[in-house]
Amino acid sequence: MLEIQGLNAWYGESHVLHGIDFEVREGEVVTLLGRNGAGKTTTMKAIMGLVPRRAGNIRFRGAETIGLRPDLIARRGIALCPEERGIFATLNVTENLLLPPVIAPGGLDTETIYTLFPNLKERAASQGTKLSGGEQQMLAIARILRTGARLLLLDEPTEGLAPVIVQQIGRTIREIKKRGFTVLLVEQNFRFAATVADRHYVVEHGRVIDMIPNALLEANMAKLHDYLGV
Repeated sequence: MLEIQGLNAWYGESHVLHGIDFEVREGEVVTLLGRNGAGKTTTMKAIMGLVPRRAGNIRFRGAETIGLRPDLIARRGIALCPEERGIFATLNVTENLLLPPVIAPGGLDTETIYTLFPNLKERAASQGTKLSGGEQQMLAIARILRTGARLLLLDEPTEGLAPVIVQQIGRTIREIKKRGFTVLLVEQNFRFAATVADRHYVVEHGRVIDMIPNALLEANMAKLHDYLGV
């Protein structure tokens, strides 16, 4: 579904990505693991066209997207859930949920979303400023599930959340995978990633240095600790 080859990216004069290569097959959950500053979030932003300067190849369902504007990339069926979540503070839950346009059939309807996220149904009339961090994260994911996008880019969805909310996010990722969505996940918590992902790419200094299938994660734990410095 997604093929990245020789992806380079810059912020001004700062060269952040140095030839990233990886792929995400349809129906997979794939994680990008790595230390802070390795280039994981920049990779997500580069896929969405949110980095000022990019070079290389980004193919989504066989079509090159590296020259497209972010809005056109989104309309191809890729959606980013950013680390900062982007919830509109003055809008309530329902208004936030309904704000993005539907770009393709196959998205989840509101009733299904509220079944996945019962907390959001209870807080439907609450403004964004009144939501907890966990509720904001749920809403950020729910909002893109409505749009019909089939490839979801989730950037640090569990950061700073209570364990019970992390478990709910994990259940949600497994459920949307069953429903045919494809997920690329940036995650610091590789123990959480192991509960949802099929494969893990390790990013270091703007390059992919290893790929570990989830089934072999335990056997590679010593190497992973070395990569991540944990």
